[in-house]
Amino acid sequence: MKIGLFCSRVRVEEKQLLKELEERGVDFERVDTREVNFDLAGAQFSQYDAVLVRCLSHSRAYYLARWLDKVGVPAVSPFQVIATCGDKILTSIALQEAGVPIPRNVIAFTPEAALEAIEEMGYPVVLKPPFGSWGRLLARVNDRDAAEALLEHKTTLGGFIHGIFYIQEYVDKPGRDIRAMVAGDELVYAIYRIAEHWITNTARGGRAEICPPTPELVDTCLSAAKAVGGGVVAIDLFETKDGRLLVNEVNHTPEFHASVQVVGIDIPGKIIDYVLRVAEEGR
Repeated sequence: MKIGLFCSRVRVEEKQLLKELEERGVDFERVDTREVNFDLAGAQFSQYDAVLVRCLSHSRAYYLARWLDKVGVPAVSPFQVIATCGDKILTSIALQEAGVPIPRNVIAFTPEAALEAIEEMGYPVVLKPPFGSWGRLLARVNDRDAAEALLEHKTTLGGFIHGIFYIQEYVDKPGRDIRAMVAGDELVYAIYRIAEHWITNTARGGRAEICPPTPELVDTCLSAAKAVGGGVVAIDLFETKDGRLLVNEVNHTPEFHASVQVVGIDIPGKIIDYVLRVAEEGR
């Protein structure tokens, strides 16, 4: 059995995954995606039994995973999962179709239509880009003046990312949200991300604490993972004041180094367990 780990930057997570593969004696190669090319008439990378795709670039991850599917190599994550999770709008649609509870979201294609939607939804709302991570380019819109200014700025900046207006209801969280990870049919861990700021990502300074995995949390996370295509994914959830759980986003290349220190679970080991299982099933 031979495993590939595709990435460019080797972050803490990739170092832990590579160490896990090495300590288990798995035959593996780390492939720097900045150096690869593949002839569409060829069969590059077909020597692997499975590939763990850990690209920071959404487009790079998508095209590599699509190519791996073409040559018959299972990828974690598959290109369908990358396509869905890499686009917040497609993620919301997939979750909605599967009956997974999510915040109310409205999509608009012009600033005029976006302003009308914001006014109808009521302030505050959250304006989000369809692509991106680490809480970047999120804006809480508290009143009409802010809405008009933000919509004008996005229109002036131009480009695809600013031309689609993704408007989400603002969920008044209790100073935290929940990040959980699913591998296959297992909830690996769940943490609270706690912060005084309304954006609670650990990449933006949020503090991690263990979140007890209630039956509702487990069921919601497994349903969300299944809705986007499964595999190894991270699910971000909001808790409402009336006790409901709402799935905000799903990530196909989750970071986990901050969580390892909190939950005391061998997260890299769980991910490699899943990759090896996918490789074995594909042989």
